[in-house]
Amino acid sequence: MAGAPSATSEKLLAAILVSLDDDKAEEVVQIDLRGRSEMGDYMVIASGRSSRQVAAIAEHLTDKLKQEYGVLSKTEGKETGDWVLIDTGDVIVHVFRPEVREFYQLEKMWAPQGAAADNFR
Repeated sequence: MAGAPSATSEKLLAAILVSLDDDKAEEVVQIDLRGRSEMGDYMVIASGRSSRQVAAIAEHLTDKLKQEYGVLSKTEGKETGDWVLIDTGDVIVHVFRPEVREFYQLEKMWAPQGAAADNFR
């Protein structure tokens, strides 16, 4: 897994949530994947208002994680800014433009059975 040994998934999650809030990401949802998936411990889904904001949110987040936690993240999609995937190893972050997020509806795919997206923050 990527990341410094001292950076726990909970610390990464907290840093990611602060960074998203600082950059005015909207409709931030966190999903606990522990025991449900081997791909990571948490998934975070957020929206930016435009392609430019989505790319900026992703850039700031990856820079912060590298500088403050020594975590090198794999990033895909930053060039277009419609949907950026940031994989820290422990936490997977998806930043979407609202229309793209609505189309893919990842929250519904990963929501616990019977839970609405707002119930598993």
